[in-house]
Amino acid sequence: MAVDETQPLISHLIELRKRLINSIICVLVVFLALIYFANDIYQIVSAPLIKQLPAGASMIATDVASPFFTPIKLTMIISVFVAAPLVLYQVWAFVAPALYKHERRLMVPLLISSSLLFYLGMAFAYFVVFPLAFSFFAHTAPKGVMIATDINNYLDFVMALFMAFGVSFEVPVAIVLLCWSGVITPQDLKKKRPYVLVGVFVVGMLLTPPDVLSQTLLAIPMYLLFEVGIFCSRFYVGKGRRQDNATTEDSSQ
Repeated sequence: MAVDETQPLISHLIELRKRLINSIICVLVVFLALIYFANDIYQIVSAPLIKQLPAGASMIATDVASPFFTPIKLTMIISVFVAAPLVLYQVWAFVAPALYKHERRLMVPLLISSSLLFYLGMAFAYFVVFPLAFSFFAHTAPKGVMIATDINNYLDFVMALFMAFGVSFEVPVAIVLLCWSGVITPQDLKKKRPYVLVGVFVVGMLLTPPDVLSQTLLAIPMYLLFEVGIFCSRFYVGKGRRQDNATTEDSSQ
């Protein structure tokens, strides 16, 4: 390989390392700012379950170190969520030089909207899904069974739901990108509505706990967001492909 060919590769690797370090620093700064409030953060996250527990019931720790490490683990995960826009900016700064002008104009609002939709999905899970799901679980326990959830198991459970709802709320962004690139059109998506309706319930079954309530609470917003994506995608149909073709033709002349 010639020296001239290796220089761009080395410069890209240096830039990538810089962006990765910046991303890690962003997460660590948020983590250090929140670590003092680790127990308070866990209390906030566990509040939907604690409110539904019967009188005299409480959460438990089955491992000796769980009361110390579980809140710290949660704080680290929350730090990643909070720093996500800054991390996405580092990704954007790395790939932006390789994008066309019209692609850069699209990516900025998509990065902002994807972050907002992810947070909206998490908020929907916390304020709507958790109270309903935990109330359902608490009132369906067999008689004589005392509910005492382990704090680490609870954390794994809610983080799985946070991720499921956060990612699922990105449906409009995915649809806009597909229509913008010309892979599919809103008309094609409208024809697939019956399949999408079945598909969102299948996704809800796979991503949520094995109860109909949680599956439905995930499936319905996903389908509504699918409709929102179809509406918004009408303004971006095939623009990316047409502009890429125009750019290629201009460069060949």
